[in-house]
Amino acid sequence: MFHISSIEDIVQGKVTDVYFTNVVKALEYLKLNPLVAAEVRAGSLPENWQWAVFAGLEESVHLLQGRPLDVYAMPEGTVFGPEDTVFIIEGRYLDFAVLETALLGFLCEASGIATKSARCRIAAEDRLLLSFGARRMHPAIAPMIERNAYIGGCDGVSVIASAELIGEKPLGTMSHSLMLCVGDEKEAFLAFNAVADAYIKRVALVDTFRDEKFGALLATEALGEKLYAVRLDTPSSRRGDFLKIMREVRWELDLRGYRDVKIFLSGGLDEHDIQRYNRYADAYGVGTSISNAPVVDYSLDIVEVEGRARAKRGKMSGKKQVFRCSHCLKTYLAPWESDQPLCACGGVTKPLLVKYLEKGKPSRELPTPQKIREYVLEELKGRSIMPPGQ
Repeated sequence: MFHISSIEDIVQGKVTDVYFTNVVKALEYLKLNPLVAAEVRAGSLPENWQWAVFAGLEESVHLLQGRPLDVYAMPEGTVFGPEDTVFIIEGRYLDFAVLETALLGFLCEASGIATKSARCRIAAEDRLLLSFGARRMHPAIAPMIERNAYIGGCDGVSVIASAELIGEKPLGTMSHSLMLCVGDEKEAFLAFNAVADAYIKRVALVDTFRDEKFGALLATEALGEKLYAVRLDTPSSRRGDFLKIMREVRWELDLRGYRDVKIFLSGGLDEHDIQRYNRYADAYGVGTSISNAPVVDYSLDIVEVEGRARAKRGKMSGKKQVFRCSHCLKTYLAPWESDQPLCACGGVTKPLLVKYLEKGKPSRELPTPQKIREYVLEELKGRSIMPPGQ
């Protein structure tokens, strides 16, 4: 057996913290089931992030669908900041009490992965960016990881099941294991070229047995015009200046007329490494830093009970809407029934939270991963991965 929860366990509320079952028992004992509004928000963001990408909405909607609940949320892929309300549930508390653990799990991890991918996307600019991190996490959640890496900005994913989920073809290169099993790099290059699907770009891994520069030249000898890129893996294992190694590879390729052959970099990269290597690298495979991204630490808090504003100490009571200026992107948190505020810059604001479930029934269509990704890329325009002043 694998150590995973079934869909039935999640939907039936078995994947819950035990104190929620104690709450349910206590309320049933008191014959109470109040009408509440509960909001999801993050008081702060990890690693000094100034913004994050809201993700995990599709799974959350499926979790709550069919229950007599109204759900409002930011569209999946929306960029938000600390303290912004991203998700609201309205309904009788006992209709969703035991689902809070699963709901937060869906939102927290998905948003962290999508945000890290988006940060890598900004760093890579228009260079190819692939998700290579599934092997670092439990295989049961590989499709979730790579879906959110894709919507966050990666151009493709490597795992077959993940690609099927998002309706794309899996993308990848070649492994060191092929070279080691064959024992000869040139023969391995030729075998890879002979069997790989036609849509897969011919990227030769050139650092198994020899210096990267000479490995790159061997790849051009083997594959010629079919060669799309040479891949340099695990830059942290190389002594000296890795930028200098890439410069040497670029020089030797250009000198021999292979100016169109790209340099593909992988191995322990994050958004800051990408910025450092952009001078010579044309494409990236990013793994652990995306798949093991820090979660966005959302909490779910009741803010209204029976129509009256009520919240625990340290939380602002009452349902809230988030408005964003379309010009300067500043957001405003306001009571739910507030009029649309005018931004200080004079720009027009619009509400970000919209209804997704009404009494448990879908009130709007959920977009495809491709549409969400397009939306995220639009949301990222003009944004930086560096804190203000740096």
